[in-house]
Amino acid sequence: MGSSTRDMTGKGMSGRTKGLMILILLNIVSWVIFFAISVANGKHNFGRPSDLLLYLQNGLMTATGAVGFYFVMVMGMFDFSIGANIVLSAITGCVLATKFNMGYVGLVGGTILMGALVGLVNGLIYVRLRIPSMIVTTGMALIYEALANYIAGGVEQSLPSDMRFFGSKPGTIILAVIAFVIAYILLNYTKIGTYTYAIGSNEFVAKNMGINVDKYKVIAFIVSGAFFGMEAILSIGYGSSMVAVTGMQSMSRNFIPTMGCFFGVAFKKYGIPLPAILLGEFFVNMIFFGFVALGAPTAIQDVITGLALLIIITVTTRVEKGEIVK
Repeated sequence: MGSSTRDMTGKGMSGRTKGLMILILLNIVSWVIFFAISVANGKHNFGRPSDLLLYLQNGLMTATGAVGFYFVMVMGMFDFSIGANIVLSAITGCVLATKFNMGYVGLVGGTILMGALVGLVNGLIYVRLRIPSMIVTTGMALIYEALANYIAGGVEQSLPSDMRFFGSKPGTIILAVIAFVIAYILLNYTKIGTYTYAIGSNEFVAKNMGINVDKYKVIAFIVSGAFFGMEAILSIGYGSSMVAVTGMQSMSRNFIPTMGCFFGVAFKKYGIPLPAILLGEFFVNMIFFGFVALGAPTAIQDVITGLALLIIITVTTRVEKGEIVK
């Protein structure tokens, strides 16, 4: 019995170590490649310590939202209103903080509450209408964009310089750490995390176990929305302003958090979904800034980044025979 326990623990530790080594190696290899090309071209504008801190800061911002999105994605659902949520939440928080003189209470509280409200609406409509989450959230994104534009009054919303604490360190790090701690606790020490994995593993079995599947799907969207509210705080703090967009232009903000979340889902089998999201976001941001430093056209950046993601997910995710792919 004791020997068996030790073997299982050893395997678990070995799996986590292997997963972390893969992720660290991916980051090192990408850094070496872009740094070498940058030096060869005589630019020397990539991979310096100050540059790495910038990549890490951007990675922390998107990872803050991605750890919440993990609750939705691991259940096999999706959300195309991520960008619209971030824009709407940031503008709401900014308006409360400045026009209503609520300061950081309005900025932090209003932003997170609006994000959670968006998640609640998405979840309720999804479980009530019984149509794919991608369709629901795509349609809702248009509504959120319009609402953000109405709240902003068609004017760019800016934070005063004395309210940008979360736009740079240590503010960014503090909020990101809080987000990761909350996500870790929810995943590992609450029914939300237990039922999230149960539903994601086999929804039919979860229902037979007495789990209220619809309820926890809605909760997953609420959690995801609240975390994107946190990302919105970091985004408007870092950029100092937020512009309401229309015509699905907010979807450009969907890409990086979603890619980071893919890493979390892919490395779930190693037992390190949250560290995988953080390291995955760092990897994605390093590739993005690497192409920018080299002056590569946007089309080429998108093609290579997409191919890299497909290769990584294919290598790290092996579907067992007979397993259903959602």
